[in-house]
Amino acid sequence: MQESTPSTAELHVRDIMTTRVLTVGMDDSIMAAKKLFDRERFHHALVIDRKQVVGVLSDRDILKAISPFVNSEWMERPQDHATLRRRIHQIMVRDPVTTGPDETAASAARLMLAERVSCLPVVDESRSLLGIVTIRDFAAWAANALPERPSGDDTG
Repeated sequence: MQESTPSTAELHVRDIMTTRVLTVGMDDSIMAAKKLFDRERFHHALVIDRKQVVGVLSDRDILKAISPFVNSEWMERPQDHATLRRRIHQIMVRDPVTTGPDETAASAARLMLAERVSCLPVVDESRSLLGIVTIRDFAAWAANALPERPSGDDTG
């Protein structure tokens, strides 16, 4: 986020987006992506092909794709471990809903709610990656921009 917090009316996606984005390739393994998520502690990675955003991968997508018996000493079978060798393109969300840096933050938030997504890749006209805006980015903006109520104020 930028140092000064713009007012709500002038707040744009570029003001709140995160520019440090995890990226993965379509042919990367689920195991490699899981290690990346575990190490970086992010919830979303953008799938890039030929310098363009072609998909979104979430930590929830990975959890749904792998067997619950992976790394279970007594219960893991060969087919369980094989789920980690599947490729990202098999589980990613294709053609994700995106936004641009000049869109208002309010319109991006409405889009996220309407599409029921927790992140939007921020791209330029050629779908090249510029950043990502997530629910967490909106929460961070709100925590910094909105006034705190005095303690003991239970109105509202």
